[in-house]
Amino acid sequence: MFAFGDAQFLGSVPGALPPGVQLNRPVNGVTAAVGGYRMVAADGGIFSFGAPFYGSMGGKFLAGPVVGMASSPDGLGYWLVGSDGGIFCYGDAQFHGSMSGLSLAAPIVAMTPDSVTGGYWLEGADGGVFAFDAPYYGSR
Repeated sequence: MFAFGDAQFLGSVPGALPPGVQLNRPVNGVTAAVGGYRMVAADGGIFSFGAPFYGSMGGKFLAGPVVGMASSPDGLGYWLVGSDGGIFCYGDAQFHGSMSGLSLAAPIVAMTPDSVTGGYWLEGADGGVFAFDAPYYGSR
């Protein structure tokens, strides 16, 4: 993690691991939170820096790797999203639906919360957008 401008550096994964311990999967997501930030690894492991930890998918079976995360609108929770469209909710993050178990033309690569409705959008590698309790504006 690198902090620029007025952002505060609170730590990063290499410094959080005990000596000799390595990550099982790479870190591929970060999100701001109340008091700091959180990072997620592809195996669903969460690393919290200055922010409350509410749980993780680390050590659990996943149908696809976790590809991103997003903070709930008030920052007191978070969602993880898998490449298969699975959604995992922690803290006050509410479940609004997922693409898990459905046939996708391309894997999910990211998610974005809607601060107005509290829902979210999932983004596919092919430009597909899936709206869950968030307005749908179209997709590629």
